[in-house]
Amino acid sequence: MERRKKDQNVFLKMALRNYYEAADALELPEGVTQFLAHSERRLSVSVPVTMDDGSVEIFRGYRVAHNTALGPAKGGIRFHTHVDLDECEALAMMMTWKCSLAGIPYGGGKGGIAVIPERLSITELERLCRSFVMRIEPFIGEWTDIPAPDVNTGAREMVWFMDQVSKMRNRMSPATFTGKMPFLFGSRGRGPATGYGVGTCVLACMENMNIPIEGIRVAVQGFGNVGTHAAAFMARHGAKIIAVTNSRNTWYSDAGLDVDDMLKYTSRAPRGKLHGYEAPGVEIRDPGDALYCDCDVLIPAALENSINENNASRIQARYIFEGSNGPTTPEADKILQDNGVVVVPDILANAGGVIGSYFEWAQNLSGLTWDEEEYETRLVDLIRRNFKKVWNYAREKDLPMRQASFLFAVERVARAQQARGLGL
Repeated sequence: MERRKKDQNVFLKMALRNYYEAADALELPEGVTQFLAHSERRLSVSVPVTMDDGSVEIFRGYRVAHNTALGPAKGGIRFHTHVDLDECEALAMMMTWKCSLAGIPYGGGKGGIAVIPERLSITELERLCRSFVMRIEPFIGEWTDIPAPDVNTGAREMVWFMDQVSKMRNRMSPATFTGKMPFLFGSRGRGPATGYGVGTCVLACMENMNIPIEGIRVAVQGFGNVGTHAAAFMARHGAKIIAVTNSRNTWYSDAGLDVDDMLKYTSRAPRGKLHGYEAPGVEIRDPGDALYCDCDVLIPAALENSINENNASRIQARYIFEGSNGPTTPEADKILQDNGVVVVPDILANAGGVIGSYFEWAQNLSGLTWDEEEYETRLVDLIRRNFKKVWNYAREKDLPMRQASFLFAVERVARAQQARGLGL
C-alpha cells in the first residue's frame, strides 16, 4: 500500500516523516500505520467580517481533528498570515502525539485563520472571532474538539469564542475552550504553563546530567508567551539568560539579562512587544543571533523550521529544548545529533500548555477551581514524571530523545485505535 506523500507543506512532510519512522520502528500493521497518517477531519471555511469602514472582507479559516482515539481533539487556534490547511494538519498530528505522551485523555486538533491581526482593530478582531466560531461550531465541543490559544491569540479571543458558542447553544459552554481569563472560567496559572513546562524540562534534564542549574547560560529565541515565561522560570531557578530575541532584534548580555525588567517593559509596551527596550550592558544584535550564541541551553520558541540544514551547524548550545512546535527539521536533527547536541523535542518540552489546558477543562467540567500554587505544583509534577520516563527509555534503548518520545506517543495512540477499531 502506497504511503501518504505531502510535498506542498514542509511542516506536514516533516510531521509525516517523524510519524512513519516511529510506526516502522514499532512495526505497526500497515492498516494502522495508514489510518494514523490521515486526519479524521480537515475543515476549511470562509470567514466574512464587516470592517469598521463598512466594507466586507472574507478570510480563510481552518480546523483539523487528526485523531480522537484517546479523547476529544485538542489544540490551538492561530492567527497568522501563513496559516493554511496543511500547516493545521501537521500541527494537529503533532498535538495527537503530544497529548498521548503527556498521558492526558485528548487527541490532536489545530486551527487558524489566515490573517495579519495587527492590521485589524479590536472590534474587527472580535467580529473575526465570532464569525469564525459560527462556521466551526457544529464540530467543536467539550467532548468532541476543544480549541485553545496559539500564535497571536489569547484569553481575550477564547472568551469571545466561548461567548459566541454559548449564545448559539443557549447555554454556557466554558469547557469547549481553554486558555480563558481566570475570572471567566479560566485557570490561574494557565498563561505561563507552556513556558514553565519548558523550564521544568530543562531543570529535570540538568538534574539527570548532574549539572547545577545555577549559572547555566540560556538563550531564548522568541519572547512571546512561551519564551517570556520560560526565561522567567529559568532565571527564578538560578539560570543566566544571556540572549532573547524577537522578529527584529536579539538582546544579549554576557553577564545575564534582567528578565524581570524586560517583562515590566513589555507589560507597558503596545501589544506587549519588546521593541525599543534598552538597558546598560545590553547589546542589540541581529534577530538570528540568539540561535548561534555560546550557551549551554537554547530554547527555540518562535515559529516552525527555525533550525534547519542551513544553520544547524552554527549552533553552539549543548542542549536544545523546543518551546515552539516543529522548530527543528529532520535534516537539522541529524546535524545536531552528529555534533553531540541533546534535543528535547516539542511533544515533550512544550507540553505544559496542553497539560494546563487539561487542568482547566477538568475544572470547568467539575465546577471546581484550584489556586495558582496547586496548579503549578500539579503541572511541574506531571511534566517531571513525563520527562523521566522518556529520558530513561532513551538511555535504555540508546535512542535520541525525539525518537524515544515518538515511540511512546505513537504506540499509545495505535493501541487505543486498534482497540476501538479502524473502520466500519
